[in-house]
Amino acid sequence: MAEPTNADQIAYWNAASGRKWAEDADKMDAMMSEMAAAAIAAASPQPGETVIDVGCGSGGTSLLLADAVGSHGRVLGIDVSHPMLEVARARAAGRENVSFLEADAASHVFHGPGADLVFSKFGVMFFADPEAAFANLHRAAKPGGRLAFICWRPMAENPFAALPTQAALRHLPPQPRPDPTAPGPFAFADAVRVGHILTQAGFKTPAFATFDTTMVIGRKPESAAREAVLVGMASRLLMNESDETREKVIAELTQTYQGHLGPDGVTLPARCWIVTASA
Repeated sequence: MAEPTNADQIAYWNAASGRKWAEDADKMDAMMSEMAAAAIAAASPQPGETVIDVGCGSGGTSLLLADAVGSHGRVLGIDVSHPMLEVARARAAGRENVSFLEADAASHVFHGPGADLVFSKFGVMFFADPEAAFANLHRAAKPGGRLAFICWRPMAENPFAALPTQAALRHLPPQPRPDPTAPGPFAFADAVRVGHILTQAGFKTPAFATFDTTMVIGRKPESAAREAVLVGMASRLLMNESDETREKVIAELTQTYQGHLGPDGVTLPARCWIVTASA
C-alpha cells in the first residue's frame, strides 16, 4: 500500500502529466539518452546481477539494465505511475529478465535475497520522506550492494526548467517562495544534504560526480514552448490558469527559445549529479 505522505506525487504521476510522459516515452528517452548512459556506466551493472530500477517510468532504463545483466540477471522496475508502467510492460513484452511493479519504492517491502544494484534515473527526488525512503531502499540491497542514481543540480543551472518557470511567474500573481527541499525535480540539488540523507539511511561512501550535457527539447521554438507548459514545473504553475495566460507564456517562451535554436532544434544545457554509494 502506498505511503500516504507520497499521495500528492502518486496523484500527479497518474493524472495528465503521467499520461503525457507515457505518450512521449520515446521522445523523452531520446532527450535524456546521454544522461541514462552515463548513469548506467557509473552503476556498472554486471551479467547475472539483480537490479531494482526506482522510478522506472516507461521502462527505458530498465530495458538497458536488462541488456547489461543478461539472461541470468534480473531487473525489477518500480514506479507509481500506472500509465507509464503500461508503456514499460508493452516495451518489455517477451523479455524474461525484466518485470515491472506499480508500487511506491519509499515503502514497498522488497522480498528476496537483496539487490546487487539499486538504480534510478531522475526518480528519487520526489520522496516526501527521503530518509525513510532510502532506508527502505538500503534494506532492499544486499550487503555490499551498490546504489547509483542521476539527479538534477540546481534549477538555476538547468534552463530547460528555469526558463519556462520564469516565464510562467511573470504572468502570474506573486507566488509563495518554494521550499528547495520539497519533493520535486530539484530537491536533490544540494550534494551535502543528499550525502547526509544517504549516510543516515545506512549507505556508505556517497560520491558525487558532475555530469554536464545538453538536451534538445524540441525541433522548433513554438512546439518546444507548448510542450513546456504541458510537462514540468511550469505546467504545475499554470494548471488552473486560463488559456489566455498560457498563450502569453507560450509566446514569451517561443521568443526566448529562438535564441537557443541550433541545427538539431532548441538545445539547452543540462547539469546533473551522478551519485554512487555502497550498502
